Amino acid sequence: MAGAPASLRRLAERVDARLDEFLAAERDRWASFDPELAQPIDEIRRLVLSGGKRLRPAFCHWGYVGAGGAENDQVDVDAGAAFELMHAFALFHDDVMDDADSRRNQPTTHTVAAAEHAEKGWAGESRRFGEGVAILVGDLAFVYADQLLEEATPQAARIWNELRIELNIGQYLDILGGVSRTRDVVRSERICRYKSGKYTIERPLHLGAVLAAPERMDELLPHLSNYGLPLGDAFQMRDDVMGAFGDEALTGKPVGGDLIEGKPTPLLARSTRLATDVQREVLELVGDPDMSPETVARIQQAIVDTGGLAELEAHISSLTESAVTSLDAAPITEVAKTELVELAEFVSQRTV
Repeated sequence: MAGAPASLRRLAERVDARLDEFLAAERDRWASFDPELAQPIDEIRRLVLSGGKRLRPAFCHWGYVGAGGAENDQVDVDAGAAFELMHAFALFHDDVMDDADSRRNQPTTHTVAAAEHAEKGWAGESRRFGEGVAILVGDLAFVYADQLLEEATPQAARIWNELRIELNIGQYLDILGGVSRTRDVVRSERICRYKSGKYTIERPLHLGAVLAAPERMDELLPHLSNYGLPLGDAFQMRDDVMGAFGDEALTGKPVGGDLIEGKPTPLLARSTRLATDVQREVLELVGDPDMSPETVARIQQAIVDTGGLAELEAHISSLTESAVTSLDAAPITEVAKTELVELAEFVSQRTV
């Protein structure tokens, strides 16, 4: 995690240790029943322990500490691990929906399972088997996330459930926007917020705060939203920039992956709005799964030439500034404010 705050790296170590302990116990339990049942849990471990920024645990943690919780409480670490398993659930399913071959520079679960099916000459279609395995592994991660939050307060449980509904609604809007070729700025920003922004920053902050001080829920949550919503939007918009221009060696995803998949991003919507007729013709090439590297480069250049990238970069900066400024009025601890300012700069300017 190059450039990540030191506190984020320390928290990641604690969360990773909890994930390793939890999933190892589950693997041993099911492998003793049937050795083949080690594989789905190994796939969860392979994904969650292969990298990732641990941003959701971090925002949950500083929501917790900001509301008066202690820095090393087990409930806080368990919530962070739950967020990583919830994120894994979304990634397993997302890779199936996007037909992605790689994730974090490793083959995706559905491609691994499909290859095993083909190699062993099993009955049926390899693709369907691979996708079925990935869906089930994702569902298993979903249940394990819940299991780590069994001791949550009723208020925290309500936030957790709302978070999961929002995530699924956002994913639906995303795939609908892709096939309908959404190029509207307002709609693309709504997709951006619900498919990622809220469940990456705003809701983790809410959950952490309510785990620490459920009686202060009405006081804390509006202030945390004033920070979390604009920063969540900036986070996903930065992700969209990387999805269009990112270095595959750093992101673990193909160059121009979002352009090939036809993702309905605010970057593409802004570029389309600003484009000349000639530039718009180039942008209409977005969404071709057989797109050549040369075509990807043409689209990237068109996005730059329209001014869409520059406009989005300015918007990301404005959103980040708004989030940071909002902390002045937030009734949370000073140490949490300091860390949240540092995290805001990291998530809005990251390259991975």
